[in-house]
Amino acid sequence: MEKTETKAAAVGPRVQKIVVFQQNRCGETKLKGIRKYGEGLFDLEVISVDGPLPPVIDDTEAHIPATIDADLVLDFLKHPDLSHDLAEICRIRNIPVVASGKKLKVQGTLTPPV
Repeated sequence: MEKTETKAAAVGPRVQKIVVFQQNRCGETKLKGIRKYGEGLFDLEVISVDGPLPPVIDDTEAHIPATIDADLVLDFLKHPDLSHDLAEICRIRNIPVVASGKKLKVQGTLTPPV
């Protein structure tokens, strides 16, 4: 699990913190757009899960932190076990998740079509 952060300028009202989870760089195109059009508007943290994964992950702790500090989470993970556990962690912490194109049925997770 690799983390990168982009801090917004501390000017004006509180800045929204967005944490992005991606697998094998699959969210990079969207991250470029967020950085380009949202420059200075968000604190952006990116957590990348890279490398091969088994078909079933019983314990996702090695890939997803147990606590997440965010106003919004964007899920670009490909592995369904990781996405499900991420949504459950965020549900418990009352953090909304956007997981486009996924079939998650976890409260607080928005799954718009791609």
